[in-house]
Amino acid sequence: MSPVDSIDAPTDTTERTERGTRAEGHVAAVRGAVVDVAFSGVLPEIEEALSVEWDRGAPLLLEVAAHVDTRTVRCVALAPTGGLARGVPVRATGGPISIPVGDGLQGRLLDVTGAVRDDGPPLPEMPRAKIHRAAPPLIKRNAATAIFETGIKVIDLLAPLPEGGKAAMFGGAGVGKTVVVMELIHSMVATYNGISVFAGIGERSREGHELLHEMKDSGVLDRTVLVFGQMNEPPGARWRVGLTALTIAEHFRDTKRQNVLLLMDNVFRFVQAGSEVSGLLGRLPSRVGYQPTLATEVAALEERIASVDGVSITAIEAVYVPADDFTDPAVTAISAHLDSMIILSRGMAAEGMYPAVDPLASSSVLLDPSVVGAEHFAVADRVRSTIAHYRELQDIISLIGIEELSAADRLAVNRARRLQRFLTQPFAVTEAFTGIKGCSVSRADTVAGCKAILDGECDDWDESDLYMTGSLADARGRRKT
Repeated sequence: MSPVDSIDAPTDTTERTERGTRAEGHVAAVRGAVVDVAFSGVLPEIEEALSVEWDRGAPLLLEVAAHVDTRTVRCVALAPTGGLARGVPVRATGGPISIPVGDGLQGRLLDVTGAVRDDGPPLPEMPRAKIHRAAPPLIKRNAATAIFETGIKVIDLLAPLPEGGKAAMFGGAGVGKTVVVMELIHSMVATYNGISVFAGIGERSREGHELLHEMKDSGVLDRTVLVFGQMNEPPGARWRVGLTALTIAEHFRDTKRQNVLLLMDNVFRFVQAGSEVSGLLGRLPSRVGYQPTLATEVAALEERIASVDGVSITAIEAVYVPADDFTDPAVTAISAHLDSMIILSRGMAAEGMYPAVDPLASSSVLLDPSVVGAEHFAVADRVRSTIAHYRELQDIISLIGIEELSAADRLAVNRARRLQRFLTQPFAVTEAFTGIKGCSVSRADTVAGCKAILDGECDDWDESDLYMTGSLADARGRRKT
């Protein structure tokens, strides 16, 4: 049997009651982010938090991951363990990691343990909540049938986001996932009547710094909670920071009865941190080297995002796709829980079609005539059919030229190219780089503009008239000037 296989620990109820759950032990071994702790009596339970009383200021927090034997537990550290020595006393807290929750978190930046990291004043006295809890039962959940308009044309038309559901943007490195998330924050938080919680999982320090200052400048920070587990932190912090942000969102949903917008960037880093932890614990890897508990860990995070009793948590996630391989086990595990999938294409990005959303691969459960309306559904279907026909003809065009196509095919190609350019859009968060003022477009204007292009109203327009513009009225105004 492997030394990391769990061994049943003593579970005598009388002994635990007499001692309490605050068992005391000491550090037995330190292996980077993994710490073994020896106890003389009853062992702490799996996922219980331990506090290391060392000489580095704040106590070091550990989480029990496995029972090594009848006296030793193996733990994952949530902060760097540099300077930790054997024999340092450790105290069991009696329960999972708990964090402060309440209105006092709005406008603040926290770490995985709920500690303030924005150099501001300390948090006021607030209730605490455990980060580990069960997902709401199915009978209490509300179906996500309302559309969460983003103002981004290609998303609202072809992959509408569900209010109270889960949506994710998938893409490889450098195709614009974080830019789209930042634009969603910019365009939606200001008009969103609720609380926003941003979880930075494995984020770069620069990205967190930019996000904090952008929210301050736009005046939306007072209704936003930022929770970061940065790229330079131990894997335990990156592994649990998503649960910390989700616990805060659940408090506003269940206790304050407020709708919550939960933004997570990047969920793949959560899976990656779990894989690191699994390897450090000595577990045998599964497919493509991922942890054997991949599906369970993803479900424990995703299934807690739900609408309950008419109050919703709406999740918008960014997911890195390693090597642009959409069959990667992490990608497939995450996508199984989503209502809307926005696929970012490297080919679209190479052509300068930003946002680089693939109109054919992206999908949403809300793209149904009973939800979006018959006209929206019909226009979206025609847009997809036209662009799909154009892609089928691209190989022929590259061989013999567009002049050799039939008149009907040439017309379809011209309209498809105009549609692709109309679905591009300047973003407010990229104004400093492009020099083009960002814009937000309503769903009705998007549908009307695509319908006009499909009906031939723009056949005599230059393609550049429709590129990086807002509504069709904006493009018409540009054409006149």
